[in-house]
Amino acid sequence: MTRRPIPLLIEDVGPFARALSREAGIEMPHQSLMNAVARAAGFRNHQHLRAAVTGPEAEPPPDLARLRRAAARFDGQGRFTGWPVKRSLRLLCLWPIWARLPAGQEMNERAISDVIHGLCTFRDAAGIRREMVGEGMLWRTRDGSVYRRLEVRPGPTERALIRAVTSG
Repeated sequence: MTRRPIPLLIEDVGPFARALSREAGIEMPHQSLMNAVARAAGFRNHQHLRAAVTGPEAEPPPDLARLRRAAARFDGQGRFTGWPVKRSLRLLCLWPIWARLPAGQEMNERAISDVIHGLCTFRDAAGIRREMVGEGMLWRTRDGSVYRRLEVRPGPTERALIRAVTSG
């Protein structure tokens, strides 16, 4: 005779774990019991179960104040006009440059410097490359002869700045 699955819908795992603990006489910390219930259902732990049920958290909106300060560092043609003093703002300003580097293409130092210089009103390709490598936005060989843009997902503020700078 084949076994038919019996679905079990539990509205909330917390009260279920408490009732199970009382009924079965299980002496175990509540969180440990909730993790055990989640594992029995095929999840790694209670947090994995919670993430599967609630889905990913909504992404926060862009930080408009930082966006305005960073956008002020670009001219009307979308060229970077100068390094901000504040490091967090400097790093934010790298994203529109990163977005306009060719994806999936290896470039020598001269080629990437030419692209960067075309996106700036000042000449500091070496500083920009160094910051981008340090932030995981660019990959380079140990001797610095070959560079390639790394595909990473910018955050909401970074994406908003890229749109603002590259759209006009």
